[in-house]
Amino acid sequence: MKKIHTFLWMIGLLVATQVASAQNEHHHHTPPPDSISHQQPHAGHTTEKPVQETSSGHSMHGAPMSHAFSLNLPMNRNGSGTGWLPDAAPMYGYMVHSKKWMYMFHGNLFLRYTNHDISNKGSRGGSRFDAPNWVMGMGQRRVGEKGLFRFSAMLSLDRLTVEGGGYPLLFQSGETWKGKSLVDKQHPHDLFSELSVAYTHAFSPDVDAFVYVGFPGEPAFGPVAFMHRPSSLYNPDAPIGHHWQDATHITFGVSTLGLRYKNFKIEGSNFTGREPNEERFGFDTPRFDSWSARVSYNPTPEWALQVSQAWVKDVHELGPREDVNKTTASVVHAKKLGAKTSINSAAVWGYNKAVKGHHDPQHSALVESALNLNKTAIYGKYEWVQKSAEELLLDEEIFGHGKLFPVNALTLGVNQNLFKVANTNLAIGVQGTWYGVDHSLQGLYGKNPLSFETYIRLFPGLMSAGSSR
Repeated sequence: MKKIHTFLWMIGLLVATQVASAQNEHHHHTPPPDSISHQQPHAGHTTEKPVQETSSGHSMHGAPMSHAFSLNLPMNRNGSGTGWLPDAAPMYGYMVHSKKWMYMFHGNLFLRYTNHDISNKGSRGGSRFDAPNWVMGMGQRRVGEKGLFRFSAMLSLDRLTVEGGGYPLLFQSGETWKGKSLVDKQHPHDLFSELSVAYTHAFSPDVDAFVYVGFPGEPAFGPVAFMHRPSSLYNPDAPIGHHWQDATHITFGVSTLGLRYKNFKIEGSNFTGREPNEERFGFDTPRFDSWSARVSYNPTPEWALQVSQAWVKDVHELGPREDVNKTTASVVHAKKLGAKTSINSAAVWGYNKAVKGHHDPQHSALVESALNLNKTAIYGKYEWVQKSAEELLLDEEIFGHGKLFPVNALTLGVNQNLFKVANTNLAIGVQGTWYGVDHSLQGLYGKNPLSFETYIRLFPGLMSAGSSR
């Protein structure tokens, strides 16, 4: 019953945001399609007054609706934290306007059955019914002629719908439950996954400077977090390379300074290095003991590139102190193929090197893509990750001190939209994952374990030129 009430709460929240949007739309008239301005920046320059249409086809009382951290960039470039997506990336959500403010709400809810190791080849799989979820709300307004203020809040009820020990995910590692490291499980996200504010000042159409503060928030490190990338929206599972690539997306204590010149951006953060603890309803102690830097470049509206470095202190909740130097690089691509067809892809590399570790540096790589054919989406993901015996909670006397094990995982899935009510889509989906296992781990995992999951998905409609689907 507890999970049922939680599911209803999530559904009610998504529907409530759309009701507010519908009430706002009632007081506005939709202009004809040919009166809508489609402005996108091209390589080497930006558009001074970008306009992003809402699901009702109009901008905020005639004012341009900008990126969250620039008055001179399109809203589609918004990612997670201060990260960039391509300008051609799709946006799913609801918009509400007042005289001075623009608000946006979006989210993702999966009601699913998942089974990792469906043939019981090993001893580390598991199955269950659960509901990974998150919702996010943002607001922004102008401050004078050149200022922009924004705030953001992201919430998740994973702790109730996934429970504290997380959901089955072979070869996943990171964070804790009941004083023990989570292995072959993906941890739930915190109730408060982001509470942040930011201010941006436009010195010219080509130059912005911004400050961002979050508790929790996301430092300037890594690609846009997996749940916010259009190429991974359909997949309920986190990447098994999550703690190499984008695990800092929930950090209790972040401050970031950034500077944009045209389509280049450089930014740096001071943040808390320790991963969130297992108390998912509270707030962790801010430490501000770690640093990161990121350079981003969007050469055309279809591409977003970044490279970043972080120096992270005392990462883990358990065990001896371990400082880690982390490096990532990523390429995100978005292309509209037709009126109702698009493809979104990402390639991500992550590298962890323990400052005083007893094993070699570890690499991870991910390639993912989603082809959206109107109501049908076909998606896939390939991962290669190096996991240590320590991370997989293996006896190092048996498996080797500091030994790294390569893991391969290939996921294929299909998402089918069934119907839309109040700009909210209901879809069903199915996906499977094949794992390639190192020979020395086959006694625990089997030779090539398979996972299977099927789900019902609830999510906002696509915002695009006066319509949504």
